[in-house]
Amino acid sequence: MSPHRTTPAAPLPPWMIGLAGLLSLAVAMGIGRFAFTPLLPLMLQAGQLDVGAGGWLAAANYVGYLVGALTASRTGWPAARLALVALVGTALLTAAMALGGPVPWLAALRLLAGIASAWAFVATSIWCLAALAAHGATPWASALYAGVGLGIAVAGLDCLVGASAGWSADALWIQLGVLAALLVAPVAWVLVRLPAAPTGRAAGAPAPLPAGSRGLVAAYAMLGFGYILPATFLPAMARTLVDDPRLFGLAWPAFGATAALSTLVAARALRRLPRLQLWAAAHVLMGLGVLLPSLWLTGWSIAASALLVGGTFMVVTLAGVQEIRARAQGDATRLVGWMTTAFALGQIAGPVASALLLRLAPAHGLDLALQAGAASLFASAAWLWRAAPCPASPSPETLHAR
Repeated sequence: MSPHRTTPAAPLPPWMIGLAGLLSLAVAMGIGRFAFTPLLPLMLQAGQLDVGAGGWLAAANYVGYLVGALTASRTGWPAARLALVALVGTALLTAAMALGGPVPWLAALRLLAGIASAWAFVATSIWCLAALAAHGATPWASALYAGVGLGIAVAGLDCLVGASAGWSADALWIQLGVLAALLVAPVAWVLVRLPAAPTGRAAGAPAPLPAGSRGLVAAYAMLGFGYILPATFLPAMARTLVDDPRLFGLAWPAFGATAALSTLVAARALRRLPRLQLWAAAHVLMGLGVLLPSLWLTGWSIAASALLVGGTFMVVTLAGVQEIRARAQGDATRLVGWMTTAFALGQIAGPVASALLLRLAPAHGLDLALQAGAASLFASAAWLWRAAPCPASPSPETLHAR
């Protein structure tokens, strides 16, 4: 069944559409994708996993995200239906982690959760921005990406409170699955009231790739490569300096809150800056955040790294998706899927590169990996800045007129 109504309905207000998109990303990314991060220490403490198994589960999710990005435009489903299937699947897969079982079973669940996350991200970027475009200028086109950070913060706080109360990881997996289902309900209510849209396949042969888009896709891959290194290793680095579990418990909600706030700041910046210049500036700041701990391993460098990386990765997502949609001719699902695929490949390459460097130079391998990530971000920033048009590129408000 399609999630669309067959009878006409009154147009939904932009705040309702934008809020549904925000909740969709909060469920898909904050819970389905990233809840594993604050829950992993509890699973390790309970003896459900060891560090090696935790790494395999994380890798399975990365691979699933890549598979989802590659297949999102191949399902033939309208974006609203794809999003609804992915969100319902996210809630079920999250709760299913409480069943436990051998590592291959848990890895399969994380693989499927990664697929669902990528589908939901691509689909929400399409249906929500397209529905908001019908209303002209609206700040919700930028605000909806705050859902990723808000979802991370909510999931992190839930795990922090639950762990403080003595709840097990299994209980928290079930609770997060129920929370995801509750948040999906209003999203589904909006999706069934959206006007029907054609599928990507119905549009015929794929449109030619817009000029310069390959560079954008490559720059987005550098985001995945650069951001995943501190996101993976900063907690371990921090633990060598401070052994207070409360600090680690607060770090993830703070990371998510910073990411959410950054999208609101970016929305204001886009009124004055071309999207590619904002993207380039975010890569420079993130590159500094990735580089700092490799030069000075101190409390302030780790805090600055978390702030710089957490405060820029959603800015790049916001600017990147809006830019690629502005360049797309017709259905943008294929191009957004390519961007998401590039990001997934980058974040898989990051841990692989660090593992190889750690084997070659155990004492300095991680520092070298961080420096490589920073260099890739700086190089892509230079390309983005040069590629930015000299009159300012369209703002989010202008984008809706397309």
